[in-house]
Amino acid sequence: MRKLNLSIYALLLLLLASCGKKQQDGQLVGAQDRPKWGGINPYGMVYVPSGTLTIGQSDQDFFHTLVQPQKSISISGFYMDDTEITNNEYRQFVYYVRDELAHKALGHFVEGEDGQTEEVDWEQEIDWEDETLNDMYFQGADAYKGVKELDSRKFVYEWEWKDWQKAAHTRDIKRSAIINKVKTNIYPDTLCWVRDFAYSYNEPMTRNYFSHPAFDDYPVVGVNWPQARAFCYWRTSIWNKFKGEDEPNSEEFRLPTEHEWEWAARGGQEQAPFPWGAYYPRNAKGCLLANFKPGRGNYPEDGGYYTVKADAYFPNQYGLYNMSGNVAEWTESAYSDNAHIIMHDQNPDVKYDAKAEDPESFKRKVIRGGSWKDVAYYLHTSTRNWEFQDTTKSYIGFRCVLAFLGRSEGDFH
Repeated sequence: MRKLNLSIYALLLLLLASCGKKQQDGQLVGAQDRPKWGGINPYGMVYVPSGTLTIGQSDQDFFHTLVQPQKSISISGFYMDDTEITNNEYRQFVYYVRDELAHKALGHFVEGEDGQTEEVDWEQEIDWEDETLNDMYFQGADAYKGVKELDSRKFVYEWEWKDWQKAAHTRDIKRSAIINKVKTNIYPDTLCWVRDFAYSYNEPMTRNYFSHPAFDDYPVVGVNWPQARAFCYWRTSIWNKFKGEDEPNSEEFRLPTEHEWEWAARGGQEQAPFPWGAYYPRNAKGCLLANFKPGRGNYPEDGGYYTVKADAYFPNQYGLYNMSGNVAEWTESAYSDNAHIIMHDQNPDVKYDAKAEDPESFKRKVIRGGSWKDVAYYLHTSTRNWEFQDTTKSYIGFRCVLAFLGRSEGDFH
């Protein structure tokens, strides 16, 4: 028996060794030495499985059916942040850009892996008292009370995106023609708290909401659509650098499409007006289930005058918090009144890269979920709304998604 086991073991070794031969003995066995892929489990994200839903108005609203008629679609699985991106999470991005600017000004570089380029040396410490960094601070008449403050207008981040639609529909196109490079000032617009509400005292929120630690776990606001996309690009880049070259890259972090968002918000409950599945924004005890504007302006009734912590209230059945209320959320999709009619029923999405010279109507992007200042109608999982992509609001934030690679989790049929 022992000799038989040894023979089998030797045969297995022979078979394994033969798989490494260059010509594979004339057999079709596939390319060898491929990297292993065991999937990922992104921190702070939950899995939203593939499924089918009926998009469109989930409550009686005759006039709104003109811009969102009902239609059955299918969505493939993806990961989604369980909360909106918080102030402190976005601050990590801001600090990265700030420190990169400082390192470059101080000449902190190391030789790149290709031996021809230079990369920022992140290991060196930044001496913020170094006079070389004076240009990063407000100077002269711009300084207030003699306090040394960084000039956030200089926090510009360069990022890229590929136009896959252009690549797919243009023959013999050069690769450089589909690569778009963008420079974006990424600091949140804190003045939106004052600008959004005429004859209203919101200056304390402007001074404190993004900077004070009391609001670290609250959703970031004052971020426009390009800034949200720049954050996704940065998040992808630091994830890929952490993994290294040996592990294959996953998909990129991005904003959800309009209908990925709706599918996730419903939590697997077909035709549910709210993420919690009920037809009302209150439970049986009369407690409000989201942060919005109940009644005629009784803002604090739901427990939050403005925004609340990103993980406040109960999550839906997918484990997602505040898919309705708190802050409305940017999506990847362009807004069109008749989008439901023209789009495909498989992972539907309408995209348009609006240029500066385009009409304002071309710059509309879909936002979903309603916010702390909205009435309950905008909290419906089916209600479509929009905002101009270059605007910043005190009631719009975002969260990221990441496509799931392979067969849907849990699908064993």
